[in-house]
Amino acid sequence: MTTTKFSRQRESIKEYLSHTKEHPTADTVYMSIREKFPNISLGTVYRNLNLLVDQGEIIKLSPGNGCDRFDGNPHPHYHFVCTECSCVQDLDIAPGALDHINRIAEAGFDGEIKGHSTFFYGKCSKCKEHI
Repeated sequence: MTTTKFSRQRESIKEYLSHTKEHPTADTVYMSIREKFPNISLGTVYRNLNLLVDQGEIIKLSPGNGCDRFDGNPHPHYHFVCTECSCVQDLDIAPGALDHINRIAEAGFDGEIKGHSTFFYGKCSKCKEHI
């Protein structure tokens, strides 16, 4: 097993993601990290984000609006995507509350379901106010 060399830039990316609830895009992460590391390239940010995803330390979300988002909380949880402003928010659903979905899917599948990923779509509270 190979060991990944320590990187201050990678740690800074991980730290940034662990302290935001915004589910930023790679570009947003890049703009934030540039404040501390002005010479960092967008490619370096992408490589480090993908490495952190591969290591299970962060989650990459593809909510279907064209931009991948990143989440510093690697534990299973659900997300809401606003169809108006494209914000992504965590939903407060008890762990395991929707595990029955796995059993329903497995009933019609000749294999083994180990998990699922679900996005909920609609208008966030800010967009809902602007009706």
